[in-house]
Amino acid sequence: MAGSSLLALIDDIATLLDDVSVMTKVAAQKTAGVLGDDLALNAQQVTGVNADRELPVVWAVAKGSMLNKAILVPAALAISAFIPKAVTPLLMVGGLYLCFEGFEKLAHKFLHSHDEDEAHHNELRQAMTDPKVDLVALEKEKIKGAVRTDFILSAEIIAISLGVVSGAPFMTQLLALVGVAVLMTVGVYGLVGGIVKLDDAGLALSRQTGEGSWPRTLRGLGVGILKAAPLLMKFLSVAGTAAMFLVGGGILTHGIAPLHHAIEDVAHAAGVLGALVSPLANALVGILAGALVLGVVSVGSRVLGRGKEKK
Repeated sequence: MAGSSLLALIDDIATLLDDVSVMTKVAAQKTAGVLGDDLALNAQQVTGVNADRELPVVWAVAKGSMLNKAILVPAALAISAFIPKAVTPLLMVGGLYLCFEGFEKLAHKFLHSHDEDEAHHNELRQAMTDPKVDLVALEKEKIKGAVRTDFILSAEIIAISLGVVSGAPFMTQLLALVGVAVLMTVGVYGLVGGIVKLDDAGLALSRQTGEGSWPRTLRGLGVGILKAAPLLMKFLSVAGTAAMFLVGGGILTHGIAPLHHAIEDVAHAAGVLGALVSPLANALVGILAGALVLGVVSVGSRVLGRGKEKK
């Protein structure tokens, strides 16, 4: 009897873990759009920090990220348990925010010149060399900014993951959300740590001395890493922005049943090209939604600004 009960318990645990594994995988796939942007944003947040302080800053932000998720996961579980009807509206809000953030990036790229961005970077470099600047305060400010950014992105990740596991038993939801939170934090900040130290690794390799094929290979590899590091950052930024439209637009189209069915009908009618219809439609909806939200936010900001001026 005891042996049978133990086997039954092990089977239940195995089934639970299998469900958690599947749901965590699905949730991770759905949050991949936020992941690319999260990587690029957090790597950019630590630019301007002294090289020997880069990893401590990344570690500090990672601890802040875990605290963010420690707040967000119980909040998500409480919403799922007590007001489950709020899950879909929250997902829609998260999708709209993703689209808005993606379109805002596009607008910034086209509305701000390269000279303006370069001037901003030059100001940062000058501040770093100014003895009057409190570098400790600057570092703390960067960490706070990165943790605030992480909170928004973590909320998006947890909201999307909650949409995947909302119909599952409580324990499955708990383990899946915790799994996603840990996986994303370790994955993102482990990669961010590697990315911000790529240039140091490339510089060290490029300075290898000695003759022979091996030192020359190491020097060539170092030069290649130095050239590839900025391209990697640009790729992550572009891929993250594109994924925000795909993921955000996908959330919106799934939340609007008539639109979702219309896209499915077009995909069926397109035959072999049907696999491209849904992603393209999601991206188009994401871009349009982002433009609309940015327009509303811009108009609202101007109206509020005028109201403050009158006062």
